[in-house]
Amino acid sequence: MEKVIVVGGGLAGVRAVEALRSKGYEGALTLVSAERHRPYDRPPLSKAVLAGESDDTTVDADWDALRCELLLGERATALRLDGPGRGGVLASTAGDLRFDGLVIATGAAPVTLPGEGRQRVLRTIDDARDLRSRLTAGARIVIVGAGWIGAEVATTAAKRGCRVTVVEAADTPLANAIGPEVGALTAPWYAEAGVELRTGVKVAAVDGGGLVLAGGGRIDADEVVAGIGVRPEVSWLEGSGLLVERGVVTDASFRVYHGGEEPGSLRPDVVAVGDCAAWWSRRYGRRLLVEHWDTALNAPETAAAALLGEDASYDAAPYFWSEQFGRMVQYAGSHAASERLVHRGDPSGRKWAAVWLTGDRLDAILTVGRPRDLVQARRVIAAGTPVDPEAIADPDVPVRQAVR
Repeated sequence: MEKVIVVGGGLAGVRAVEALRSKGYEGALTLVSAERHRPYDRPPLSKAVLAGESDDTTVDADWDALRCELLLGERATALRLDGPGRGGVLASTAGDLRFDGLVIATGAAPVTLPGEGRQRVLRTIDDARDLRSRLTAGARIVIVGAGWIGAEVATTAAKRGCRVTVVEAADTPLANAIGPEVGALTAPWYAEAGVELRTGVKVAAVDGGGLVLAGGGRIDADEVVAGIGVRPEVSWLEGSGLLVERGVVTDASFRVYHGGEEPGSLRPDVVAVGDCAAWWSRRYGRRLLVEHWDTALNAPETAAAALLGEDASYDAAPYFWSEQFGRMVQYAGSHAASERLVHRGDPSGRKWAAVWLTGDRLDAILTVGRPRDLVQARRVIAAGTPVDPEAIADPDVPVRQAVR
């Protein structure tokens, strides 16, 4: 392999470049990024950058030492593959680029609301800087979506003196992420911060003065922020023959499928990783599309190894965190198929946790202000160690001492 191209300038793309070099790849290496900025970290955008505490989150990478050509402000437009293992051509705004190996790390793009009115999203450093300039005292800020991003934007906007309203189609915040029962426990945080939370409200459109609600009614706003999720950035792969279902479908090594999901259709010369990859998890027996920093940070190590012909697979339990309304909220695992929910501590307080169990197996944990619980639970989840359900429900018993 003499020429590898990494498509995507987010954290997953940077980590793929670093992993390829650390594993001994000595050939030509090019990173193609649609953004004009050098790769940067995204989690601070909704926190420190929006709050005005930071203006630069550039990833600390030594591009000269990495010997990587940066094509910034250039977008991938199509992919033409040769025979298996023979590479192909990446069509881009910089021209046709031939490769022997390809890393697809194009991330995801925010979903927007219908309507002709102005709406803002928070995905790039430019988005964050622009929105920050609009968060002035007294401004009417309406945020659609009470998920992780919506809550973080509301937190900062309220601190800056804005009049903040959050509109959520579900009956509770975070219903899709952690379920309505646990999500409901976060609802009081909004009122505590002076934020109006309106749940069970669907938006018909954004117009020049704010939101038009489904079924009638409206909410006036100076600024509308859409925080209703993202979609993998994979439209440029249309016609490539790669299997795409929401994200790019991969095996546990992040190798992509060409033509169909059969072992023989795996491409050894193309991998996909990060927010755009729907990878097979042996741990959960299903495909995961994890749009969080931890996966973008760690999964490229496996993807790079697979691209270089090594035997590697990724099977980490998902992990993410959020800082909202003065609380550190962390989640690890997956509760999609869990049998029951157990509370650990009093949810009306500032420090508590919720754990999801199947039998005596710990599937997932959500912690609020209990970082030690999170660290210990991640180890238990990774090891698959059985736990005592009664012990783990006791907040005075360390998670590590609840194992059987």
